[in-house]
Amino acid sequence: MFLAMVLSCGLFAQGTSEVQSAAKPEKTVAVIIPSPLGDRSFCDSANKGVERANKELPVSVDLIETQGVHEHESAMRSAINKGYGLILGVGLDSQMMIDLAKEYPDQLFGSPSELYADKLPDNLASLLINVNKSSFLAGIAAGLLTKTNKVGAVCGGDAPGINQFYYGFKQGVLEVNPTCKVYVNYLGFDFSNPTLGKESAIALYDEGCDILYQVCGLSGEGVLAAAAEKNLYAIGVDNVQDGFYPGHIITSVIKRVDNSTYELIDEYVKGDFKGGFRTLDMEDGCTGLSWDTGVDDFEKNGPADMVAQLPAIKATIAKYRTDILSGKFHVYNALTEPLWDSLKK
Repeated sequence: MFLAMVLSCGLFAQGTSEVQSAAKPEKTVAVIIPSPLGDRSFCDSANKGVERANKELPVSVDLIETQGVHEHESAMRSAINKGYGLILGVGLDSQMMIDLAKEYPDQLFGSPSELYADKLPDNLASLLINVNKSSFLAGIAAGLLTKTNKVGAVCGGDAPGINQFYYGFKQGVLEVNPTCKVYVNYLGFDFSNPTLGKESAIALYDEGCDILYQVCGLSGEGVLAAAAEKNLYAIGVDNVQDGFYPGHIITSVIKRVDNSTYELIDEYVKGDFKGGFRTLDMEDGCTGLSWDTGVDDFEKNGPADMVAQLPAIKATIAKYRTDILSGKFHVYNALTEPLWDSLKK
């Protein structure tokens, strides 16, 4: 009887081990974000991709928050040392990512946002979400709704990826309102400072701007707050931000970092992960306007005279969208083209 109990326990233990082994995903991923969660923008969007992957895929994905650029490399190296199969850096420095990929050629790395280089190591992938076209459409809305003929943008830093938003927006404004003046304030790559974002926005509002486009992560919450405080208007970014201050946020340019984060993890799980550059765009459903998803906060809460213009503005945007997707109309690309003379003014 004792022998039977031992055999039974041994079989039970073996069976438990097999169940635990089967339940525990063999593949592991670390996703490192450039600032803490709670920005209701870029980082929170990436986290949605992480949550979806953990729910839908046989993989264990850990999200690693950092407090700023001074922690980015140490967080990456810590993830390498812990043995994750794939490490994704969201919005981290391109050269740092490339250098680490070269230093650890057997480690897989990826970025669900753009990396700036002519070539990437074979173990490093970059999924660029091209936001110039959707920013252009937001610029159309701003150019047609402005009452002061002055609009602006508050941008996290003066870099190609951020200027992809800004110059697309500026081109859209000038396309429908050539006499409008377009301002820009850069925040020196401080994406985690709503106070700075608010101060910068107030400076532009005091300059006469009545609509601002925020492209600065968590700092952008200060821009949106300034719009409400000054009883003026803003355009959100990355996530749907229209409801933050209803009636003051006209629309949001959506950058679906959740989709690109999930896609890289999915490819890794399926064994299809490949290094190099790939681009996702408006036609891939990875970027667009919040209006495209049926969001109507501004329509319900905005001033009557501006709301009355929305049907005509949306029709204009729809026409340009069709022409852009068909190749009939070209939107400036800050990642690949020298700055056009028409955008220098």
